[in-house]
Amino acid sequence: MTSVDYLKILIYSHDTYGLGHIRRCLAIARSLRKSPANVLILTGSLLAGRFKSPSRIDFVRIPGMIKVTNEQYLPLSMKLEATELLEIRKKIILATTQAFEPDFFIVDKAPLGLKREIVETLYWLRSEFRSCRTILGLRDIMDSAESTIEDWTEKGIYDAMDQLYDEIWVYGCREFYDPITEYAIPSQVASKIHFTGYIQRKIPTQEDIQSARKALGIGEHDRLILLTTGGGGDGHPVVNAFLSAFDRARARGKLPHHTRVVIVTGPFISTKDYQEVLSRSKALGFITLKFHRFMEALIGAAQVIVSMGGYNTLCEIASQKRPFLIVPRTVPREEQLIRAQVLCGRGFCDFLDPREVTPERLFDRVLSLLHNGSAFRERMAHFPFTGLDVIQRRILEHRKGNQS
Repeated sequence: MTSVDYLKILIYSHDTYGLGHIRRCLAIARSLRKSPANVLILTGSLLAGRFKSPSRIDFVRIPGMIKVTNEQYLPLSMKLEATELLEIRKKIILATTQAFEPDFFIVDKAPLGLKREIVETLYWLRSEFRSCRTILGLRDIMDSAESTIEDWTEKGIYDAMDQLYDEIWVYGCREFYDPITEYAIPSQVASKIHFTGYIQRKIPTQEDIQSARKALGIGEHDRLILLTTGGGGDGHPVVNAFLSAFDRARARGKLPHHTRVVIVTGPFISTKDYQEVLSRSKALGFITLKFHRFMEALIGAAQVIVSMGGYNTLCEIASQKRPFLIVPRTVPREEQLIRAQVLCGRGFCDFLDPREVTPERLFDRVLSLLHNGSAFRERMAHFPFTGLDVIQRRILEHRKGNQS
């Protein structure tokens, strides 16, 4: 503890693909700083500095890597061998942990880190700094049961969860999806699991929302349809299907009146794909952005949202009770598809299997939400957003226990 009695919380996020990990970690960090705490986030995200972060939250940027396949990662920008860069990342992570001496070490999603890069750090904490509580945070759904069990067995994840972590937080609702059963988690590991509920996101003010609309030239009485694909590295098929749907509708004279469209492709879309999207969007009168620093305000400005099925994006949308349509990816993992089926089955959103998407079907679903989205808004009033409260409560309980 420092002289002002701040906790020290270290969060690790490997961040090799997309924006979901860093945005989830920031949401948790913003909540935990009230504990009070200083929160340091270890991240490989190139965009960490582009998000607004309040006092007592800072980043240690480790060199970035990009996922090529589920098992292959390459340096994002540096001309080094992957093994060299991994060794650099590993040493930065260990040195940061030893210097910071955290009270809590929270690991996002990857129990061993990227290519086992945090294993040495976890063993150091276990042997040399036992006062630190190690916590693994998992999203609601990892992948299909078969794939997850195979992956966790092969990589020794069950043993790592048993030996290297004090607690496991699942950022979801057991009644929606039960990973203990689905992933055959042994009882000694299951006893460490706490279901927190979903992690609510910042709710922008009406002034923030109006400012976002005004900045994009969206009129006071215009309705807004927003398409977002998160980081954008795998979102082009959804953007392409969306543009095709509106191309067809325009040809049939069926575009809705007084309605604007904003497409946020995500910063990781390829240059070639982005130029194609830009050209097609311009012909339709759509606004196209790669990145928006205040996505919460843009989401709040929209009447309907079309997205993929990533955890982070769906939490941001549901936090503001916006009617939304999920068009999930199905490779390399099925978690988005499963999440879409679960949430749609409970009446929180609409869902289109990407293997069954046609321009007509996609346009009809968007139009239906634009005119009849109230049922979804009412249902989302009951979405289980207890995550931040439960997380903060667990941190404070352990703090009180240590003080006594």
